[in-house]
Amino acid sequence: MNEHQTRAARMQQPLATDVIAATAEQHGVCVRPFAMEVGDLDTGELRYIPIPCGSTVESQCGPCARKARALRMAQCREGWHLTEEPDFVPDEPSADHTALLELRADLVAAYQEASTAGAGEADELLDEIRSVDAELRQLGMRGRLPSPEGPGRRTVKRSTKRRQDAPELPRRRVENRTLGREFAGRYRPSMFVTLTCDSYGRVRDDGTPVDPRAYDYRRAARDAVHFAALVDRWWQNLRRVVGWDVQYFATVEPQKRVAPHLHAAIRGSVPHEVLRQVTAATYHQVWWPAHEELVYAGDRVPVWEEGRFVDPDSRRPLPTWDEALDEAGEPAHVVTFGQQVHSKGILGGSEEAGRHIGYLTKYLTKSTGEVIEAATDRQRTHHDRLHDELRITPCSPRCAVWLLYGIQPLGVNARTHPGRCKSRAHRRTTLGLPGRRVLVSRKWSGKTLADHRADRKAFVMAALAEVGISKPEPDRSRLVWQKVQPGDPHQPPRDHLLMHAIAERIKWRAEYDKALLAAGRPPPDPLATRPAAA
Repeated sequence: MNEHQTRAARMQQPLATDVIAATAEQHGVCVRPFAMEVGDLDTGELRYIPIPCGSTVESQCGPCARKARALRMAQCREGWHLTEEPDFVPDEPSADHTALLELRADLVAAYQEASTAGAGEADELLDEIRSVDAELRQLGMRGRLPSPEGPGRRTVKRSTKRRQDAPELPRRRVENRTLGREFAGRYRPSMFVTLTCDSYGRVRDDGTPVDPRAYDYRRAARDAVHFAALVDRWWQNLRRVVGWDVQYFATVEPQKRVAPHLHAAIRGSVPHEVLRQVTAATYHQVWWPAHEELVYAGDRVPVWEEGRFVDPDSRRPLPTWDEALDEAGEPAHVVTFGQQVHSKGILGGSEEAGRHIGYLTKYLTKSTGEVIEAATDRQRTHHDRLHDELRITPCSPRCAVWLLYGIQPLGVNARTHPGRCKSRAHRRTTLGLPGRRVLVSRKWSGKTLADHRADRKAFVMAALAEVGISKPEPDRSRLVWQKVQPGDPHQPPRDHLLMHAIAERIKWRAEYDKALLAAGRPPPDPLATRPAAA
């Protein structure tokens, strides 16, 4: 006879939904998939297929985040210690390319004439130009074609002369190679480098300032917003100094003081002193209008009137971005790195290389807010003060914060709210950190993430084919995919989708284990070889 259970005891039992989610996580199945409606044009069959959410944050979806991190680790590993140059020589344009481009040139000339004359066929010609562009893309052309409307907005050219307070750097012609120097005919070491932001004041061990009144929150906020541009300038300077096309895999993470810093794997060996010289001489000038003092605050903000923003009292139009930029006689801000530079040589295939790859990708499964979470009142106060400064720091020429400084940003319209920008630079959870957590150069591994994902899939398919398990690629040309509309009565519940995915995953895993057993190979990391991750 069953004993009576209290309500509290019954409430401690896990919910069925939690059990399903835990099982899905155990088998590497996405725990929050979204359903896609797939219709077969030949049979008329209509199915609902779960699609992984693709989240890179483990607190949202652990299986998807771990797969994304494993993919980044593979990308870093394949490109870090290459011994042969990736082949990036473009193919010669075909006769079809040139024929279509000749047709496009004629259409653009006809379109410009029709636009000048105000003829009605201008819109039809523009549609034809777009269709020709689409055909060129299908033929494999990359890059941008000139716009039929002519050049866009004007660009203001600034002097490229180095600042007098910045150290000079030697400059060499950059060779078309990405591999570093080989030593003793067999060793080709690479580098691991860490760069940090400048100091804004003394800080304690927990990252909070010793004297909050002396801490430069304004410069800290602006440096965080423009950190990505400073990093790009550093790579440019490094390539010019060493004389070859340096390739990198880098991640941006916050320090305890909530300033961004960069960890980078560099292919090839660079002298430590050269890295320090390049860091000391690298700066980024922000050629924006001056924004030192707020013009509007509180409820007194510019108002939209007759297609532009005007002063709420005098009704005078605010200067446009171009007008304000013309008055800028000096940079609004200059970003530099801090003096602390860490660099280390790494040999390919060593245990140290694997350890540093894990360190590079350590925090990729955490959101920025989880990495810089405040645990004490002092840390929360520090974050609040930095966020208050970021709220009034423009993040781009299109930022709505510019209206608080009496300047109309680019792309302004009636829906723009003064001081309200949706960019992640102004969020409390990110505190100005760049949006891209991973920075990878174009010639790093010669592959995109989709290419690396396809390699993993091909590896699994080849292993299954060795034991006679064939999985031919289905013909998707006659399938119609579309998102399920909210409130669709035929959409299956998420638990049903998860149960189906779990059963499918168990089957795939059994087939793959059979292939490994037949090949006599020890099972590798399950996360890196699961069939569904391909």
